[in-house]
Amino acid sequence: MDMKFVDDLYEMYKNHLTGDEEDAYIIVDGILQEISKEDVKKLIDELSDNERFEMFGMYLYETFRLKVAQEGIGETLNEDDQGKGYIH
Repeated sequence: MDMKFVDDLYEMYKNHLTGDEEDAYIIVDGILQEISKEDVKKLIDELSDNERFEMFGMYLYETFRLKVAQEGIGETLNEDDQGKGYIH
């Protein structure tokens, strides 16, 4: 995603970054606390179709990834795995 808003945001904060992934979270969270719903809609409208697709794709990916982690997938067997490789 090569959005001017992100480029401007980076320029504003680049001298304050430590290289930690948490930097991005803190900065984005602060921006989201201050930005209005109308501003969000305006920024989304300014995105190209490809950028909107990428943004929604990242949202789906992260939401799905969090759901999998919350449900503990990988710690239990899926229904279709029952009995495979296990002695009953």
